[in-house]
Amino acid sequence: MPDPRELMAEMYLQFAEELADAAGEAIRPRFRSELQVDRKGDGSPVTQADRAAETAIRELIAGQFPLHGVIGEEYGNERADAEWVWVVDPIDGTGAFVSGLPTFGTLIALLHDGTPLLGLLDQPILNDRWAGVSYPGVIRRTTHNSHPVHTSSTTDLETSIGFATTPDMFSGDAREAWNSLSSSLERVRYGADCYAYGLLASGFVDIVCEASLKSWDYLALAPIVEGAGGRMTDWDGQTLTVESEDRVLASATQRLHRAALERLTCANG
Repeated sequence: MPDPRELMAEMYLQFAEELADAAGEAIRPRFRSELQVDRKGDGSPVTQADRAAETAIRELIAGQFPLHGVIGEEYGNERADAEWVWVVDPIDGTGAFVSGLPTFGTLIALLHDGTPLLGLLDQPILNDRWAGVSYPGVIRRTTHNSHPVHTSSTTDLETSIGFATTPDMFSGDAREAWNSLSSSLERVRYGADCYAYGLLASGFVDIVCEASLKSWDYLALAPIVEGAGGRMTDWDGQTLTVESEDRVLASATQRLHRAALERLTCANG
């Protein structure tokens, strides 16, 4: 007899795919077009595509699951204390989007009591979609375009490829910690935004380390990384929840993750 949690995961995953489809329809016609770019209070860019994609997602959630909560980058929180909450970043990497770079993505997470159980990363221009489910002890799997994927087997920092969106996201003690970690890696690259986490889930990248993030920047990515066999936590090694702070680390293997955490903490120890 199928596990009811498996059936529930499949139902919610199918719905998340519908949400991503709707967001993609709003985003694709606006990519590499003449768009007005506004600045939010924190100085980050926002466009009509961001707003249209989140509106489409929110309308579908309200119609299908009216008691679920929603946390979104562009339109704030609704019922954020509900048992089930969707966390949405319609375009993670708006800077890349307005620059014509297809490294941005739509991020959709489903939280149960504050912890992400399902995550989806959709790149609507390249037609790349990663979907992960991570129910501890029950289900752990990630697919890329419906095909199962797995993180690399890398366990040593010295042979690892690491990514961060930009070195500018690290300041103060975070910069010292990042310098400690990045200097121990074989290769470091910048500028892939959320796309780097999909590459990690597919085994092409070994570590992604970032700071200065919001919850909608990372909650969808944790089930994707962990469902593929990796590990993703905050810099203290704690499970990511809606209450987590702004620093995250994703690694291909548990052993690699422990080594990376040690480098981050030793820099400030």
